[in-house]
Amino acid sequence: MSELYCGDAAQVLQSIPRRSVQMCVTSPPYYGLRDYEKDGQIGRESSPEAYIANLVKVFDEVYRVLMDDGTLWLNIGDAYAHRPYANVKRKDLIGIPWMLAFALRERGWYLRSDVIWRKTNAMPEGAKDRPSRCYEHIFLFAKSPRYYFDYHALEQPVAAETKARYQRNRSERSKYFASSYGQGLEKHLGQVTEEGRQVCRGKDVWDISTNAYRMGEHFAMFPEKLVEPCILAGSKEGDTVLDPFFGSGTTGAVAKRLGRSYIGIDLNPCYLEKAEMRIALVKSKPSQENAAEKLQKPQENAAEESPKRPREVG
Repeated sequence: MSELYCGDAAQVLQSIPRRSVQMCVTSPPYYGLRDYEKDGQIGRESSPEAYIANLVKVFDEVYRVLMDDGTLWLNIGDAYAHRPYANVKRKDLIGIPWMLAFALRERGWYLRSDVIWRKTNAMPEGAKDRPSRCYEHIFLFAKSPRYYFDYHALEQPVAAETKARYQRNRSERSKYFASSYGQGLEKHLGQVTEEGRQVCRGKDVWDISTNAYRMGEHFAMFPEKLVEPCILAGSKEGDTVLDPFFGSGTTGAVAKRLGRSYIGIDLNPCYLEKAEMRIALVKSKPSQENAAEKLQKPQENAAEESPKRPREVG
């Protein structure tokens, strides 16, 4: 069963049972970027430290509701200081992602990976005294040292030029021919798929374009292709995926398409209503058990499962 809640994320999460969610994938409002004109919104704090403190409150509750083998996939962008803050000068790159990552690590999270999302269609910025930004961070946190992670979901085919380069280096004429194995490609190729392609473990740089989808006044900057590998690697079919900053509903749409349940929370009821309409158009992947039942007993006009109406909390 999927649920949508309208309210402050930290407060709403307190009503969700402990250890009831398998994973969380989310992108909180970025610091100082947009004003959503809602009391209590995150991102409009007077200082980066206050912003981090408010996010820590939310992710403390996320930690509580996660299963012991659960993971948090957190997309966060940086910001430049428009005025001095403590030891941050005007025009300094603040370092928001790592401020948050270190704060969560101090709260007990295991900081397992820093995935770089390289935006393949990033637009040039107006600043003329620095390079334009074209990437963001996706931090992988775990609640415990041993956690659910399906690395097959992130495997990629080995490029033809990579295999050719390796073969050249292992030829009899190469100076590396007599060297011991261990650092060679054979250690990292992983396995051969049913199609006969060699694959390697997923890398921590993802080349994905930004999303052109727009929902009214809300720009969905959380592409489905960015959320999909996170959900596939962090959960199984039938698991529940949490997004405490639901926004346009990308996490819910992908979770439903992949056969997962979801819990979405947002402070803005308009966003939740539009997200619900968006998700209603998504076809849910049938479970293997349901697929077998349909083969034995076809059902006519089967209704798509939809979440309950958003509930006001707080």
